[in-house]
Amino acid sequence: MGLPVSGSWATPDRILPIAARAEELGYDSLWTFQRLLAPEGLADQYRSVLDPLLPLAFVAAQTWRIRLGVAVVNLPFLSPVILAKQLATLDVLSGGRVDAGIGTGWQPEEFTATGASLAERGARVAEYVSVLRTLWTEKRPEHSGRFYQVPRAEFEPKPVQARVPVLLGGTAPAALRRAGRIADGWISSSSATQQDVAPMIQLIRHGAEEVGRDPETLRFICRCAVRVREPGRADRRPLSGSFTEIRGDLERLAEQGMTEVFLDLNFDPRIGSPDADPQVSMRVAEELLDAFSPLRD
Repeated sequence: MGLPVSGSWATPDRILPIAARAEELGYDSLWTFQRLLAPEGLADQYRSVLDPLLPLAFVAAQTWRIRLGVAVVNLPFLSPVILAKQLATLDVLSGGRVDAGIGTGWQPEEFTATGASLAERGARVAEYVSVLRTLWTEKRPEHSGRFYQVPRAEFEPKPVQARVPVLLGGTAPAALRRAGRIADGWISSSSATQQDVAPMIQLIRHGAEEVGRDPETLRFICRCAVRVREPGRADRRPLSGSFTEIRGDLERLAEQGMTEVFLDLNFDPRIGSPDADPQVSMRVAEELLDAFSPLRD
């Protein structure tokens, strides 16, 4: 389930009940996303967004089993040492429940504001992931590469998990093959479900096979930007409509190769907007949680 992190319902008194109810109903994970700036004309769900990691730390103190995922943090905006420290800390505080989604970003204004470069974003990914894993696993990590330098030193505390799952975003063929080569899985964009994801999953699997990895070990995670609406609409888009219609769409995603899905209401303009009625948003979220509870399957 996507946590309330966008718009009027992204408040402490709503985040905690959603997290607690999701855990109670047997959901596997809670998810956030990153948006730093909202230039004029950007979609409503991006106008007011919480930091992606702090809400996860917030709910870590009130949950015990459910995993905590970010989909995604954009690597150009943060040094890998800083992100490694943040994620390791979250893993310690949560008792080893972090899923680390990483992307390359796409909004020019955010690159300008953070002093990052749009150039060679993809080229940085493999080295960035290598730095993270080196810091998390080696006693006295050190790295000297094309993009990043880490002097030999201690990096403590280590994450609780022996291997924090690193999940890559991206939809370009090169990004998909890269996910297969170096990541523990792939996270789709919010718009990927408007098309057939099977070819993208196949590219990722091919990337894994090219370097001798078993593609069956990879996770394929879909951000399902659901919109609860009246049933039977002629213009119905995937993942919108009644719970029955949405469930059918989820089944088709599984048939295409997705291994996990999370339901994200933040991308519904009736919910993720600062102008939305937060009480209505909560009512829809509670009904959705109950309807799709794994304990009911």
